[in-house]
Amino acid sequence: MTTTSLVPPAHVLQPLEPAGPALDVLDDTVEQGRFTRWISGPQGQRWGESTLQLSGLHCAACAGIIEAALLRVPGVSAARVSPTTERATVCWDPAHTLPSDFIRAVQRAGYGAVPDAAAPARAMRRQEQRQALWRLFVASFCAMQVMMMATPSYVAGPGELAPDMRQLLNWGSWLLSLPVMVFSSTPFFRGALHALRARRIGMDVPVTLGIVIAFVASTGATFNPQGVFGHEVYFDSLTMFVSFLLASRWLELHARHRAAAQLEESLARLPQTAWRVSADGQTQAVSVQRLQVGDLVRVPIGQAFPADGVLEQGQTQADEALLSGESLPVPKGQGDEAVAGSINLGSPVLLRLTRVGQDTRFEAIVSMMRSAMGQRPASAALADRWAGPFLWVVLLLAAGAAAAWSVVDPSKAVWVAVSVLIVTCPCALSLAAPAAMVAAARGLAQRGVMLQRLDALEPLAKAQHFFFDKTGTLTEDRLQLRQVHLATHGADPGPADERFSDAQTALRAAASLAAWSSHPLSQALVRALQDAQGDGDASEPIPQLEGSEAPSSSPLLQWQDVHEVPGQGLQASDAEGRVWRLGRKDWVASTSTSASASAGAEDMRSQLAFGTQGRVLAEFEFEETLRAGTAQALQDLRTQGVQLTLLTGDAWPRAQALAARLGINHVVAAATPQDKLAAVTAAQASGQLVVMVGDGVNDAPVLARADVSLAMGQGALVSRSQADAVITSDRLLDLLRARASAQKTLRIVRQNFWWAGAYNALCIPLALAGWLPPWAAGLGMACSSLVVVGNALRATR
Repeated sequence: MTTTSLVPPAHVLQPLEPAGPALDVLDDTVEQGRFTRWISGPQGQRWGESTLQLSGLHCAACAGIIEAALLRVPGVSAARVSPTTERATVCWDPAHTLPSDFIRAVQRAGYGAVPDAAAPARAMRRQEQRQALWRLFVASFCAMQVMMMATPSYVAGPGELAPDMRQLLNWGSWLLSLPVMVFSSTPFFRGALHALRARRIGMDVPVTLGIVIAFVASTGATFNPQGVFGHEVYFDSLTMFVSFLLASRWLELHARHRAAAQLEESLARLPQTAWRVSADGQTQAVSVQRLQVGDLVRVPIGQAFPADGVLEQGQTQADEALLSGESLPVPKGQGDEAVAGSINLGSPVLLRLTRVGQDTRFEAIVSMMRSAMGQRPASAALADRWAGPFLWVVLLLAAGAAAAWSVVDPSKAVWVAVSVLIVTCPCALSLAAPAAMVAAARGLAQRGVMLQRLDALEPLAKAQHFFFDKTGTLTEDRLQLRQVHLATHGADPGPADERFSDAQTALRAAASLAAWSSHPLSQALVRALQDAQGDGDASEPIPQLEGSEAPSSSPLLQWQDVHEVPGQGLQASDAEGRVWRLGRKDWVASTSTSASASAGAEDMRSQLAFGTQGRVLAEFEFEETLRAGTAQALQDLRTQGVQLTLLTGDAWPRAQALAARLGINHVVAAATPQDKLAAVTAAQASGQLVVMVGDGVNDAPVLARADVSLAMGQGALVSRSQADAVITSDRLLDLLRARASAQKTLRIVRQNFWWAGAYNALCIPLALAGWLPPWAAGLGMACSSLVVVGNALRATR
């Protein structure tokens, strides 16, 4: 008798139709708008400029091969390939070619190519980041050169530096400061102008005032040392201050751009092509933007559902973990609803569309996320809170000092006012919070937490209520075997006593059949046997059962006619022709060849039954695997007096069981994204600072709404992009470390503010009294900035 091998070959997902027709969808003008912009050709004709995302490149030579393949396509006038970004820009004449033609040319050359719809936004971000980096480079380079020219003035003794040499160095410093003023400082000037137009004062206003005053006073001292501004210059302090601020802003910009790129990738979860079935039964590949309510589409295995609809034909399982929070694949039968973005895992099905485009549940979650982002309670920087009062106090002090000295000694009036303005320039104040937070972000990144919003550190340190998603956050995305139940010996043995002698024997027999399925419960059964045998190599066959350990007429794991019944389980025949089943208990206990896919679905998600000839011989119960360190992390949070709440899309029994294991008293089960958002909003309305930790698409709105949000590194891209921080290590203990780091950072920020306050309290009276010349005021401004930055670096440890 012919038998099959124990371990089946890996599943290879094939499309329903040849790959070629799917490319023709890209020739649709609606679809072209996603990745093509229209330009004018040499004679004014209309040309397309399309951007492609490439794959398979290994070196710079690959770029030349792809470019040559593209240029051989009639109608392609230009092609540029970047091997570093793996993207191609193709200029083409729509009268002679179409996108499907040059994409096929890339594929024939041995490489992959798909449309790149996010190219315009990415180009804009790239330009903004490049400009910010150039501003930082210019300011830093000039600051180093100016500092070298200023050093002789600081180290030379009386009479050692000739006046003409001092004047020459001042002229050089002035020339090197011009690029900093004209180019690097533009963001501060623009921000101050916008703030004044809006009739509000942010930190850009006093920063701009300090920069302008320092430059004007230094320019006057450079070209007229005997004038009202004296002979001291402050170009070194000015350029160094601008460099520090630009470095902080560049890091923030980089984090925002990284989040935007992740959001674009997450929104690409929906397929761009759907297989629409016409009235005559013909299947045609069309753009999802062409789909309409009532269309019938075929969804292959492994593809995401393109829109919301009802299954009209077929049975399958759908992975909805990232949408609903359900931890296991959900059985779907005829008449069941499928949602856009969920993955078809079982078998090809026909779907009748009920909602398309912006009306789908997936798009509704994204819309809720964006709305919640707009309502996020912003934690304004401490410096901005004091910017307005601080500026008015400085202006009044400078004006009062000038007025008083114009009476006492008119020759000192101007330089005393300049000294007051320079010594109170908010260098230390404006750097106090950003420098510490940037240092903390760098330290957290080294410990597995990527911070994407710097001002999230304050609410993280002060939060009183933590909300946790369950699947993928507190638990891993795989199951573990908890218990094995065998058929009792008191039961009717049937025509042959086929009971298992022990749990290990039952596990080995069931796992041999489970190895044929990719279902999460089947894979958990195989892993349980491998763990019991101490063998983690899934490629090794499971040993055959010994006669004494097996049922009286047990198969020797030589399965035949193995097939999977969607929504039910696995069925196979042994060497003696008996039919064995592994799956839902009611199906295993039945001799019928079919059963309802929806009946007993809850059992299918938490346990498996194994038996033959309508008799259940063993039952396997599963539970979710807690992430390492989860229990310890939650215990530490409770010790800190933090309130904990579990938010999950799972049913109440499973949610309550997990909460009891972890000591969580507050549970919101079977929660929709709206329910999660309402729970967090209610906690905020009571005056609590809220932290949300999640990982799925369904968590994105509540992550955006929380005062501070953290996403797991293996979670959905849309969640990671909207979270304030990403726990890349996937260890909840790192959440505790992040909270401790945030609390330490706030202490450092307060220390910096105290230093800035003490510095101003000491130096302002000296400047008002005329005892602090402008050169000493500039040196004090530079030293205060260095002290603040040096103290902030402690946040990295």
